[in-house]
Amino acid sequence: MAKMHARRRGKSASAKPLVTENPEWVTMSKDEIEQKVVKLAKEGMSASKIGLVLRDQYAVPSVRLATGKTMLEILEGNGIKPALPDDMVALMRRAINVNLHMQENKKDMATNRSLQLIEAKIRRLVKYYKRNDILPQDWLYSLKTAELLIE
Repeated sequence: MAKMHARRRGKSASAKPLVTENPEWVTMSKDEIEQKVVKLAKEGMSASKIGLVLRDQYAVPSVRLATGKTMLEILEGNGIKPALPDDMVALMRRAINVNLHMQENKKDMATNRSLQLIEAKIRRLVKYYKRNDILPQDWLYSLKTAELLIE
């Protein structure tokens, strides 16, 4: 999405290195990693936060390479599916914070524009998730529903 909201070009060759195997220095087994993912999810952490904790505290660089499953596959297999996808929750949090700023600073038009751009991204994600049956077809986004869901 390099040119969608700016006139700059995207970052060239910004891809993860091609690694197909779990590194040798990972000490945790496949089952231990899955149990740790489930435990952290039951404590209320999002999938992205779980990935950061595993990387920084337990030296697991990639859950997918270590277990052969993605984080969401592990969570769904244990019946802990998140209500909303992580990327959409993060965008909704940003929209709520920008809206709070807008209420305090009514003449800040640059913030008004940034809120419009954030909400446009959320609407595009909603269309994508409805098309792929991740969200129900009658689900609608508004700032009020975002505030209720995120709190």
